[in-house]
Amino acid sequence: MTKDLPTPDAPMKLGTRGSPLALAQAHETRDRLAAAFDLPQAAFEIVVIKTTGDNRAMIASDTPLKELGGKGLFTREIEEALLQGGIDVAVHSMKDMPVEQPAGLALDTCLPREDVRDAFVSPGAAGLADLPEGARVGTSSLRRRAQVLVAFPHLEVVEFRGNVQTRLRKLDEGVAACTFLAMAGLNRLGRADVARGPVAPEEMLPAIAQGAIAIERRADDSRAAGMLEAIHDAETGKRLAAERAFLAALDGSCETPIGGLAEISGGTLRLRGEILRPDGSERLTDDRTAPVEDGAALGHDMGKALLAQAGPGFFDWRTA
Repeated sequence: MTKDLPTPDAPMKLGTRGSPLALAQAHETRDRLAAAFDLPQAAFEIVVIKTTGDNRAMIASDTPLKELGGKGLFTREIEEALLQGGIDVAVHSMKDMPVEQPAGLALDTCLPREDVRDAFVSPGAAGLADLPEGARVGTSSLRRRAQVLVAFPHLEVVEFRGNVQTRLRKLDEGVAACTFLAMAGLNRLGRADVARGPVAPEEMLPAIAQGAIAIERRADDSRAAGMLEAIHDAETGKRLAAERAFLAALDGSCETPIGGLAEISGGTLRLRGEILRPDGSERLTDDRTAPVEDGAALGHDMGKALLAQAGPGFFDWRTA
């Protein structure tokens, strides 16, 4: 491995989006690789790749992400660069990753998971229960939209996206009374102060893989595989395997309101999952445990069970 390690003259190229959070995640990946192999930071080059989802007009648009292309909006161009050899590995937020991998790519490395919880952000309210009837909650997440409406049907949900600063500005302008961000993102940006507080999973189950950084590589790249193995967090990987198997069984995407969280205690994995109608009129939940090694099978079985319970058309918007 030593003779194959990158050098400042021939650095390993890490592809990423250009947002402050994406860059923070790429820097963490670089720093972990440098520490694992006692290499200087200059042995790694961070390559910023603009994705469809980073288009300014799209960010400013009020069109729901599901109508603009779903999760592929944030990964397609990066994966194309990886396949073509323009970068050596790609750093992603795992919650942005479709469960289907493009041919020739492998997604088998993740860093230790950050805080999985959502953060409640508001200039005036301590929580959703403090908001008056008709108050506007801003979010572009179908999961969060449905979770808010199922618990607080008297509130109004409006489309709301952008980086942390953009969302804070929108709150100041009165576009919405509150919004949600991921605690993991705020922590990585050093902006935990933005949150009024974290929302317990018992109140809002997080998105599948929330808080996890994933590193993608070419399937036939043995050097990248060996280096990434040194920074892979096995426990996070087992938790994500259960959550993503649950998502895959539901054929889940940005277009479906799904929450899920796997936790490990000793040799036991607990998986909580839920699916919701997009209008918040119904929620179905499940909570199961199994040996850690059976986590993926547990996730698959839970997804299939909830799907059968829901019946056809559960994820369709109701018109009545």
